[in-house]
Amino acid sequence: MKRTDRAEQVYKILNRIYKKVPIPLKHTNKFELLIAVLLSAQCTDERVNKVTPVLFKKANTSLKMIKVPKSTIYKIIRPCGLAPQKSDAIFKLSRILVKKFRGKVPESFEDLERLPGVGHKTASVVVSQGFGVPAFPVDTHIHRLAQRWGLTNGKSVKTTETDLKKLFPSEKWNKLHLQIIFYGREFCSAWGCNGTVCKICKT
Repeated sequence: MKRTDRAEQVYKILNRIYKKVPIPLKHTNKFELLIAVLLSAQCTDERVNKVTPVLFKKANTSLKMIKVPKSTIYKIIRPCGLAPQKSDAIFKLSRILVKKFRGKVPESFEDLERLPGVGHKTASVVVSQGFGVPAFPVDTHIHRLAQRWGLTNGKSVKTTETDLKKLFPSEKWNKLHLQIIFYGREFCSAWGCNGTVCKICKT
């Protein structure tokens, strides 16, 4: 089967199961989204969603966050792991946003990727979910599923992102990224599917 035909099959199944998909990380503004995505690195969304209400009660904008001591940020986000690096990144990026962007989260990939603690995947999530800009954030989770489903044979998340962007039109990227995440968690986990269990793998 051609990869394009396989992609069409996968999309039909995902779209049938997930007509609407919520954004997993709870937030009320773009700054909160940026911080939540940063905290989600090597951490579950569930845990992030338990930590962020406490953090955002103290500061939910960069203007407010610059007044919070880094030690306080560290104590709050510690359950998310990598707390020294993440608290330092939040502390520094908040000051950069205030100094260079009038306290607002920038929309461009380039500006976002220059912020401390913000890599390509984090920037992709922020522009797609925060600004509605077409992007296809690919982490190891999506990378593994794309390989398993025959959508890529790429050895890296970067190659997989390129392959997926070629297979699906840009207007589908933002929703499809979330559909893949939800499907993987529910039906095709690393341990729960050996490639013959879920509907996509069996098709």
